[in-house]
Amino acid sequence: MEFQVFLEKKKLDKYYIDRTLRLMKNRGPDFSNVYTENVNQDLNVCLLHSRLSIIDLNQRSNQPFSQDGSILIFNGEIYNYLELKNDLINLGEKFTTDSDTEVLIKYYKLYGEECVKFFEGMWSFVIYDTKKKKIFASRDRFGEKPFFYYQNKDGFFFGSEIRFIKSLVNKDIKINNTQLNNFLSSGYKSLYKTNQTYFKDVFFLKNSENLSINSKFEIKKTIYWKPDIKKLKNISLNECIEESRKLLFNSLKLRLRSDVPIAICLSGGVDSSGLASVLTKEFKFNTKTFSIVDLDDRYDESKNIDYTIRDLQCENVKVSLNKELFINQLIDQIKYHNAPVATISYHVHSLLAKSISENGFKVAISGTAADEIYSGYYDHFLQHLKSCKDLNQNYQENLDFWNKYISKYIRNPNFKNSELYIKDPKFRDHIYDGRKEISEFIVNKEFLKFQEEIYHQDLFTNRRLNELFNEITPVVLNHEDLNSMKYSVENRSPFLDTKLVNFMFSVPANYLIKNGYVKYILRETFNGYLNDKVRLDRVKRGFNASINSLINFDDKKNLEFLLDKKSRIYEFIDREKIKKLFKNQKTSNHLSKFLFAFISSKIFLDTNDQIV
Repeated sequence: MEFQVFLEKKKLDKYYIDRTLRLMKNRGPDFSNVYTENVNQDLNVCLLHSRLSIIDLNQRSNQPFSQDGSILIFNGEIYNYLELKNDLINLGEKFTTDSDTEVLIKYYKLYGEECVKFFEGMWSFVIYDTKKKKIFASRDRFGEKPFFYYQNKDGFFFGSEIRFIKSLVNKDIKINNTQLNNFLSSGYKSLYKTNQTYFKDVFFLKNSENLSINSKFEIKKTIYWKPDIKKLKNISLNECIEESRKLLFNSLKLRLRSDVPIAICLSGGVDSSGLASVLTKEFKFNTKTFSIVDLDDRYDESKNIDYTIRDLQCENVKVSLNKELFINQLIDQIKYHNAPVATISYHVHSLLAKSISENGFKVAISGTAADEIYSGYYDHFLQHLKSCKDLNQNYQENLDFWNKYISKYIRNPNFKNSELYIKDPKFRDHIYDGRKEISEFIVNKEFLKFQEEIYHQDLFTNRRLNELFNEITPVVLNHEDLNSMKYSVENRSPFLDTKLVNFMFSVPANYLIKNGYVKYILRETFNGYLNDKVRLDRVKRGFNASINSLINFDDKKNLEFLLDKKSRIYEFIDREKIKKLFKNQKTSNHLSKFLFAFISSKIFLDTNDQIV
């Protein structure tokens, strides 16, 4: 939706500005404009914006938005803008629009860089303060909205997509081979251990990070928020469930604020099915849902999807996978992302976003991050067992439930050992899953060393926070944003609410998993709304699909494409070894993921010079 560039020495050529605005049209098809200022002989400011109209569709809210000596370009939503607006009205402020954009700029006027502490929402924005001759930029707490930057001798460039930076810089920015090698050898969970991208010298602003640049070109970055975790000791399970329900429902209420229709991404899991059920039954929302169906037994969620559709009597659009279209669809997606697609899940999501757009929707709600916040992965059972043993809380009872209900569904051999973390709290081999086997295919054997942030002394809590901020959720958010904005759709994630996250990471660990159920508090939060067939389903399939549902490795044309000796991918991958892997129809789960990473990376390398 937004792009900004802050230049010194030379003024941008109009040709590159116009070309970039055309590239930005997907993110904002409703309006685009530019603000430029020659600050002095050494400094020029140029702000580009394209608008996807969601709140206050009137042209008075177009951007760049100017008020009280500040120029704002803004990507995202301040969901609590009505409450904030009322506070300002009580202070005597006057408004000329009904937009959250004007609320944001007024809060900057009153509170300066502290303004972000008032906001509940998703954003990346840039404010040029014409009085102080400085740039102030910010990214939301969870990193829902992207913010990339690049610096060279001509200036400092910002953008919602790397393509925009490349267009304005108008030079070849070399691929970051280290990042690509990390992805191929260590998988997608390695991608956000640093703020590097697939391009050298292009970085991203971290979640909860502000950036400022003054007229002397001095750059300052600060972290303005961290989760407020205060482990609650004197709280009952029922109180936790009630507070979860109150906070989640309030988050949903805020994220339903829109002047355009909203669609729901519906999988067969508890998260999205629960959201759809609450929206229908509590908020009386006219729910239209969109689902992906894969006939592979490991990923087929159609039964659970149908349970929810019948229960809610809601309209549903099912999107099917098509082997004949897969390669071309993936090429198109990667050229837009200007990066490999990390996993099959995020390719599948792009098909969903396309269907949502084709059905006339500009906003979609998804269940992103519920697994990290409420505890939903199989390894969480084992971390929970360690917490129970350490705290002497219902260890044997939870172990019995695990043996009875869960162990039979686990495919990963590491997680079949109930005492995994009790005996080895430092076990992390599953993060970069199968790297030892995958390393046989990698040319450069310099592998990324595993590291994690220390957010909390409790293993269970700390692992979930690393998944939320450093390993899983950032990858999901990046792809959901790009997939959605490619089709001019805004994605919203109700579980990523500040108060909800603070609370759920503060509840006692023994409440998170109970009676052999992960996400126990969430399941009970949805009790009375979500049908029990889905709510009480213990099997976790995940929003995914099989590689064999997407591509036929026996097809001669496909093999010629994948084994093209001219491709740069064979600087990273041993061609003869990958050729043998194509012939193996029954690959392990991590090798299937690696195959998709290989295909995705090959296309990225082959098409990189076609991006702009």
